[in-house]
Amino acid sequence: MPALATGAGHEPGLYELLAALPSQLQPHVSRPEDNTFLQDMFGERSLQSLVKIHERLQHYEESKPLPVLDSAAALAHELSEELEGKSAHGDIKELLQLLAQPHVKSLLSVHDTVAQKSYDPELPPLPEDIDDDEDSVKIIRLVKNKEPLGATIMRDEHTGAILVARIMRGGAADRSGLIHVGDELREVNGIPVEDKKPEEIIRILAQSQGAITFKVVPAVKDEPPTKEPKVFVKALFDYDPKEDKAIPCKEAGLAFKNGSILQIMSQDDATWWQAKHEGDANPRAGLIPSKQFQERRFALPRPVATLPLQRNSSRRSSGFRRSFRLSRRDKKTNKSMYECKKSEIYDMADVPTYEEVAPYRRPSTAKQRLVVLVGPTGVGLNELKRKLLISDAQHYSVTIPHTSRPKRNQESDGVEYHFISKHLFETDIHNNKFVEYGEYKGNYYGTSLGSVRSVLSKNKVCLLDVQPHTVKHLRTSEFKPFVVFVKPPTIERLRETRRNAKILPGKDDKGSAKAFTEEDFEEMVRSAQTMETQYGHLFEKTIVNDDLTAAFSELQSALKKVEVDTHWVPVSWTHS
Repeated sequence: MPALATGAGHEPGLYELLAALPSQLQPHVSRPEDNTFLQDMFGERSLQSLVKIHERLQHYEESKPLPVLDSAAALAHELSEELEGKSAHGDIKELLQLLAQPHVKSLLSVHDTVAQKSYDPELPPLPEDIDDDEDSVKIIRLVKNKEPLGATIMRDEHTGAILVARIMRGGAADRSGLIHVGDELREVNGIPVEDKKPEEIIRILAQSQGAITFKVVPAVKDEPPTKEPKVFVKALFDYDPKEDKAIPCKEAGLAFKNGSILQIMSQDDATWWQAKHEGDANPRAGLIPSKQFQERRFALPRPVATLPLQRNSSRRSSGFRRSFRLSRRDKKTNKSMYECKKSEIYDMADVPTYEEVAPYRRPSTAKQRLVVLVGPTGVGLNELKRKLLISDAQHYSVTIPHTSRPKRNQESDGVEYHFISKHLFETDIHNNKFVEYGEYKGNYYGTSLGSVRSVLSKNKVCLLDVQPHTVKHLRTSEFKPFVVFVKPPTIERLRETRRNAKILPGKDDKGSAKAFTEEDFEEMVRSAQTMETQYGHLFEKTIVNDDLTAAFSELQSALKKVEVDTHWVPVSWTHS
């Protein structure tokens, strides 16, 4: 923008610059309404008056004038007394009337204050009969809008006093810095509150608008709190404060969903933390149950659904993975099940509440994150893995399972399986070298941790499908697994879309393919519901496999984002 033209040899003042701005800016304004806005803004009389005052004050600063005297008010008073007896003259009467006017007296008083540079207020002397034991009170005036004050109160059980129980971080009371936890509330807008219940006081505050005046007795101040580092947690359950009978103030509660990222603002209260949603522009925190309190509530006896480890019926056993190429059709295999150092029964003791998390973005030099697929039998995990491998075989890969059965003529070690002896397999089981394993027709089959590491070491994405109870043992800083839960659609959609579909036999089973039955559909939906209820807090992504093409596209998109976007992961994963 060109410099303002003000005429040669003339140094413009701010007032002149503002007056010239509209015409100078006009060539650069494209719309008429913008030009009208500028004309109105710079032509505003209040703005021009402020600019004139600014220039006068600036001139005063530059000239630094000294007062002739600093007692003009006293001189005017003396003059009035001296002229009092000579008031017959008209000019003297007029002068006495001028000096007696309040605004003239105030003007002279202000003149003397400025001349003497005496700006401190004059406090009245303390009364002589003051009681040394009397509590000192503080008068606080806050302006209340539609936003809550952000403080809760309670009655002291011993003294009966109304005390400030907590200050919500980021709320109006917290931002003012005038009200503190432990302050005793004496009056609200001039109304004594000693004999009132906390609910009645809250009602008075709710009905008050504009300025609210509090009379409080300050609490004994502790050492100033040290600045706490930012703490973020991932919520592992849904919470609605309106449904919580234990919360001290429902209006102060913060609702959230399973998977929400919360910033913990205060953990001073062992029962109720203060938090806000990550990224929320509103600085005011809300109450949420603390981890310890929520764990105690969740630990109360309640009915829990468990995933069956084995079934003694003619239905296919869900205990075997297709990735192990095991048949699900033979009743004899139902007695076998996965062994795990910590079984699903052990998982029942786990109480998911919050998990501390931190933002993580995979460095270009780091290994890929392990991708874990979880879902009930027949939901399509192998089909999704197969489509991923076909889409980019150089980027995605799967593990090669281990087995203790003898190698067949057409097989090669390290291609179909890693063939090892039964004794070595059992030794590796004892040394916890397997992610999962099972026994079929007297032979062991399993996926080893070493096979997972082998894929990741080649800078490939390792695709692994496991039983849900295995997931938590893979959640380490080494693997940083991205867990995807593939769930079936409604049973009605299953009947429509998979009535003619078939379950293919495993490579070690020479039987023929078998079509889905109504019993299979019911089992698939029931198993998915149990998995989601019991292990949903471990799943980072849920995909409904209603249409295989759409589900694959959603999965492929999610995996691409995992590699380049920032995600919230357990904070322990970022320390390695």
